[in-house]
Amino acid sequence: MRIAILEDDPGQLSHLVRTLEQLLTVGDTTVACVAFSDGAMLQNVLRRESFDLLVLDWNVPGLEGVELLKWLRTWQADRVPALMLSSRTSEQDVVQALGFGADDYIVKPFRPLELGARVQRLLARRAPLLQADAQRFGRWEFERRTHSVLVHGEHGEHGEHGESAPPQRHALSDREFKLALTLFQHLGGIVSRAHLLESAGYSTEELPSRTLDSHIYRLRSKLGLDAERGLSLRTVYGRGYRLEALQPQAQAQEVTA
Repeated sequence: MRIAILEDDPGQLSHLVRTLEQLLTVGDTTVACVAFSDGAMLQNVLRRESFDLLVLDWNVPGLEGVELLKWLRTWQADRVPALMLSSRTSEQDVVQALGFGADDYIVKPFRPLELGARVQRLLARRAPLLQADAQRFGRWEFERRTHSVLVHGEHGEHGEHGESAPPQRHALSDREFKLALTLFQHLGGIVSRAHLLESAGYSTEELPSRTLDSHIYRLRSKLGLDAERGLSLRTVYGRGYRLEALQPQAQAQEVTA
C-alpha cells in the first residue's frame, strides 16, 4: 500500500509516517509512505505515479494542498481517497476542502487511533474486500490463502459432458499474486512501476529494470489478460501499466488485429 503525504513540518511528518505504518501494517499488507514538503512536487509525481491514499496538509510551499486536490479531481480519472489534515479549523475551510473533493478532514493535532480508523474507512470504501481471503473481478477470482487465481468460464460455457465448465486454477508465486491483485484493484487506472514493485515487496534500488516486465509478461500469459477475455494490459510510456476492460467493439477489433 502506497500513501503520499504532503506535510512540510518535519516533526509532524515523522509522527504521521510512524502512526500510519504502525496502524496499517497488518498481515501481508505493507505500508510505504512517500513524503512531500512541496505541493508542486507532489503534483508532478501524481502525473506519472499512483497511490492508494493521499494525506494532504493545507498550508505548504509550491501548491497548497486544497489547490492540489482541486487539480486532482479535475484532471485525474482514478479517484484516489484524499484526507485533508490541517490546522485550519473554520467551518468555511472544512466545507471548501470537502467541496474540492476531500473525502475526510481532520484538524491538527490528530489523535492516532482516530486517524487510523478514518484512513481504514477510506481504504475500505475504495476496495471493500481488500483484506478478504477471496476477491473476485469478473471472471478472475483471487484466493489469498493459496496464492491462486481461478479463471472462470464465460456464462454459458460447458464441459464435455454438458456440465458447467470448472474454473481454471493458476498457482502463482507470492510476488506474482500481489502484482496481479494490485493491477485488478486499480482496473482502468494507471499503476506506476514503483507502486507495482512496492506492492510485490521489491526494493527498487536493487532491482534489475526488466524484472517487472518479465513478471507482467508471465501474468499476461498465465491468466489470459488479453482481448480474447475482454481485457487489455498495456505499458503506458513513462508512467507504468494499465489493465482495463475492453468494450465489445474494441474487444473484437483487438482479437482480429
